[in-house]
Parts: sequence; structure tokens; C-alpha cells
Amino acid sequence: MAIVRDIMPAFELFQPATVDDALRLADKYGKDAWVMAGGLDTFDWLKDRIKRPKVVIDLSQVAELRGVREVSGGLEIGAMTTLTEVVRHPVVREKFSILSTGAEAAASPQIRNQGTIGGNVSQDARCWYYRGGWKCYRAGGNICFADTPTAINREHAILNADRCVAVNPSDSAPALIALEAQMVIRNTHGERVVNAEDYFIGPSIDITRMTVLKPGDLLTAIRIPATWAGAQFYFEKVRDRQVWDFPLMNVASAMVVTGGNIERIRIVVNAAAAHPLRLTAVEDAVRGKPRNAATGEMGGKIAIAGAEPLRYNGYKIPLMRNLVKRAISGVEEAQWT
Repeated sequence: MAIVRDIMPAFELFQPATVDDALRLADKYGKDAWVMAGGLDTFDWLKDRIKRPKVVIDLSQVAELRGVREVSGGLEIGAMTTLTEVVRHPVVREKFSILSTGAEAAASPQIRNQGTIGGNVSQDARCWYYRGGWKCYRAGGNICFADTPTAINREHAILNADRCVAVNPSDSAPALIALEAQMVIRNTHGERVVNAEDYFIGPSIDITRMTVLKPGDLLTAIRIPATWAGAQFYFEKVRDRQVWDFPLMNVASAMVVTGGNIERIRIVVNAAAAHPLRLTAVEDAVRGKPRNAATGEMGGKIAIAGAEPLRYNGYKIPLMRNLVKRAISGVEEAQWT
């Protein structure tokens, strides 16, 4: 069992004022550095003394990482922009409301005032075994404590599990993937742009990380193209409590409907697997079909193909089926069964 303490370990704190200074620090200290955005995930790790970095790089003073800018009919959002700013921005609400809705579903108003969009998509797994200091696969051990006969695994994965069954907890992530967003990553060697869909990785790629970020990398911005501006959007989050809680599952969809038929669609679920899942098989099946309950029912059944529940999370299969059904057909037509 882990021993939890509320006294943070000693570390050296840096508060750079520019991206270049932050990158130099991240490059210099590498694996010994912890990059802090809003600090909400960071402080949990530090006060429980599970993570013990030698250096913390606080990005709160880097003004160029904040703000929402209109670019070619789309948006560029600085990684340090708070969730509240994203929720309230008029262009986000007018053209890309799925992101506003997803960001607003995260946590509570107080947390959204401090938490950032970059932090929300980059936070670590919320599995209580892992975060409690148990030496699981993700923490460098040789077992997944959540995938044992006596485990408490109500919130864990039903799809794409590979040794680790922890899920991605982000609410903004599925909305960004549905919008075909791109993540701008910088290090001292330059800049690279990664599709949001590829930003998140599962344990089959690297069991110690949930994103493509490596030591020395900084997520500096998120770009949203004009491709889905003004489309028909759907976002729904199911959780135990209506505020603060992480998702038991959420779904995001963007679609263009012409003559009653689905012309284009992107649909994504999260908290079903270690990374947000874009449901391409569902998209292919419903494209060109009428947007109605029958199409939604078909899509929901396709979405859960291959799902393998653990001891306590079998409810996630009908939950996922119905969320996908509702995201396709609209909540008015869909019924819970």
C-alpha cells in the first residue's frame, strides 16, 4: 500500500517569462523536470509525494501561451488559456460550440478558472492504484492492479486494453478530435504539429505516457481549422456527480447533414480506453444515411464491437452504445434501453 502524505517533496522552481526560456529549461533538465500548467494535476501528484521531480517549470508567467486568436476562419488557442476563457470565448461558442460544451463539462467553475486547455488534454491517468503509488505497469512494475479478480475497476477501460486498463480522463479531448484540431509542440530543435487524434497514445505504444510529449517538449498551442465551423454538434458526459467529477464516459460528434442525410461526420468517445477513440467504423457506416433513430441504433451497435468489460464496468457497454446512438440521431429521437 502507498503511504500518502500532504507535504510536498523539495524541488527547484523556475518561472520563465518566455517560451524560449521555458524550452531551454525543459531541455536542460529533461526527465528531472516537471512542466506545470494550471497546477491542478501537478499538486495532486506532489502533495501525495508520488512524483518527485527535481525541477518544476511553472508556465503561468508565459503570456504568449495564453489567448484565443482567429486564424483563417479557425482558431489558435494558447495551451495556457484557461478552460473558462475557452468556454466564454464568443467565436468558440458561435462556431465551435462542441469545444465550449466539452470544456465546461470539466470539473467545477473554480477549477476551470485555474485549469488550462493544455493541462486538460495532457493530464495523467486517474486510476487510483496508479495515483496511489502502487507499483503497476504504468509506474514501472509488472502487474495491473485494476485488472485482477478482486480489483475495483468500475471506471476503467472496455476497449483497447494492453496491460494497463486506465482511461483518459479529458473532457475537451474528444471535442478537439471531432473538430480535427492540431496540437503544436515545440522543443529546442523546432516545432512539430500533430493531429489531435494522434496526440494521445495507448499503452501498446508507451505504457508510461498518455500523450506524445517527451522530456523537453512543450505543448504551446491548439489549432482548430474552419472545416467544421457551424456544423451540427453533440456532446454528452455521464458522471457520478454533476460537478467536478471525471467522466464515466463522454461522447463528441460533429456532422454536416444535407437533405436529412449525414454528409460528413466525426465521432469520438473518451473514458472507454486509454486514449480518446475516434469511431471511424461508425463514421463509415452512417455516412450517407438518414439522421434518425435507426441510423443511431446501427452506429451504437458497431461502436461496442470488441468491447471486453472488467468485473465492475460492464455497464459501460450499454452506456457507450447509447451515447453513440444519441450523438448520431440526436437526443430527441434516441431512447435509453
